[in-house]
Amino acid sequence: MPIIDNAVYVGGHRIENPASLDETFEYMRAQGGMAWIGLFRPTRAEIEQVAAEFSLHPLAVEDALSGHQRAKLERYGDILFAVLLPARYVDAKEMVEFGELHVFVGPDFVVTIRHAESPDLARVRQRMEGLPEMLAYGPEAVLYAILDEVVDEYEPVARGLQNDIDEIEDDLFGDDGAELSQRIYKLSREVIGFQRAADPIRTMLEALLRGADRYGVHIELQRALRDVLDHGIRIAERLGSFRVILDNALTVNSTLVTRRQTETALAQNEQVKRISGWAAILFGPSIVAGIYGMNFHHMPELHWVWGYPMAIGMMAATAVGLYAVFKWRRWM
Repeated sequence: MPIIDNAVYVGGHRIENPASLDETFEYMRAQGGMAWIGLFRPTRAEIEQVAAEFSLHPLAVEDALSGHQRAKLERYGDILFAVLLPARYVDAKEMVEFGELHVFVGPDFVVTIRHAESPDLARVRQRMEGLPEMLAYGPEAVLYAILDEVVDEYEPVARGLQNDIDEIEDDLFGDDGAELSQRIYKLSREVIGFQRAADPIRTMLEALLRGADRYGVHIELQRALRDVLDHGIRIAERLGSFRVILDNALTVNSTLVTRRQTETALAQNEQVKRISGWAAILFGPSIVAGIYGMNFHHMPELHWVWGYPMAIGMMAATAVGLYAVFKWRRWM
């Protein structure tokens, strides 16, 4: 059984450490406490065992089994089902890796099903066990702590993306525009993916706060949720600014690439003009030389005393004339 941690709490204090899920269910009923069960990549049979004990809704169970869900919060009677997409920034690859966490919150239990290494739920549990007065508020307090941890882990991801954006802005006026365009596009995709993970957190927290009075959520827990909401809003605003910056950077880079290509084409055109001009200057005398180099018998100029100077003069005049024309046309 891939149980990462499994405990029963009464009044915010850990009283039992069951060795199996069956023992957890027994201690819950006997002590009237709250169970907090953490699973890591469980099998279908293991999830179905938990689902049968806590009467989890089949649709939520199917989502947990299939995975690859969007971030969301759904209520099935008195049970909440949350899908969270934690993230971490991999500096070596300059990319964001996303995980998936499913959380079932009932009147007297919390079940977490983790499909990736992030978030660090052991740290969440340790923190909450150090705050028994907060943990005494019940399963909603655990959900708050998990949401807080996920949002906190978004902060280093945002810093990593900010660093990448700063590097792009520094390289924006460099020479390698095509490679930079690819990097901007890739980073834009990372930001969009991060937005899809982070933006629903704000909606979830707002929904929890709207229903807080109806479901008897303690006022201190409501204040804590508002604090997480503020943090989530700041993250969302930063991601919105990232997208604007990257869109502008891509536009500017495309403009610069187009301008460089135009300047290159113009420079190449000037070179073609010069080469063509010199080729024409050399071609003119070559025609004269070619004609008189055929040595036909009936060419009067061959026996004329001024024939050679005339041929040389024609070649020189042709070359000089073409040079003057090309110079006037600014081809030379």
